[in-house]
Amino acid sequence: MIYLKTFKLSESRSTDPNIYPFCIFKNKEPNIFVFDDITVLYGNNGSGKSTILNMIAHKLNLKGKERNYSRIDGWWPYFENYSNECKYELGENEYGSRLTKIPTNSRYIKSEEILYEIRKIQQDAVLQESIESTLTKERGRQNAKDFLKTKEGGKQFPRFAFAQDKYSNGETTLQILEEDIEPDKLYLLDEPEVSLSPLNQVKLAEKINEMARYLGVQFVIATHSPFMLGILNAKIYNLDTKDYRVEKWNELENVRYFYNFFKSKKEEFEN
Repeated sequence: MIYLKTFKLSESRSTDPNIYPFCIFKNKEPNIFVFDDITVLYGNNGSGKSTILNMIAHKLNLKGKERNYSRIDGWWPYFENYSNECKYELGENEYGSRLTKIPTNSRYIKSEEILYEIRKIQQDAVLQESIESTLTKERGRQNAKDFLKTKEGGKQFPRFAFAQDKYSNGETTLQILEEDIEPDKLYLLDEPEVSLSPLNQVKLAEKINEMARYLGVQFVIATHSPFMLGILNAKIYNLDTKDYRVEKWNELENVRYFYNFFKSKKEEFEN
């Protein structure tokens, strides 16, 4: 299902091309992005993938949008002003009528949000285990459980929290994404493969394909992962080109780099 049909970047330019976000687009040709069920914004670091996703989130007022200000003799809302000048067109429903709004609860999900959720889930589990283990030694198992149910027992969590480390887990990332993504919504995903092994990146891409095909979910994804790019049934915009042209996944620089690297090591795999 196509909820967001097109998005056109503002044609405004600043007299100071170093101001964000103008610096991202100073050597680019204004372009209209035409979206499919799955659309990928590909590019190297600094190509503007996250910036464009956040602009779309701002223009559509999606949950997860981030505020950005530039510091030039004060705080200036260059990003928000630029985003407001961007234009978009919504898709059509099954009867061919133009949609009037993006589905409620559509979201912009960033990789750091996923990592934060992983930390909360895993830290809570470690805290619970640490507290129960310590109090069991002090009070015995049953007395420890009874104590944790009291008001005073609830105060034990902060006592242990400072000592816990942050861990990342690919399976947890997959679970979080599956639980957060609902049918018939638009999702902007910023590098969702962060913290995932190549195997889990493939699994995630396959899951995204399924959700787009069977659950009516539309995705706009920022990534430069060759594993995601090779599996996703997506239209791919190459943000490293001046005109943001559409290219095949095997034409992209990052993918070609992986291909040539392993090709150069071919003998080591065959021996």
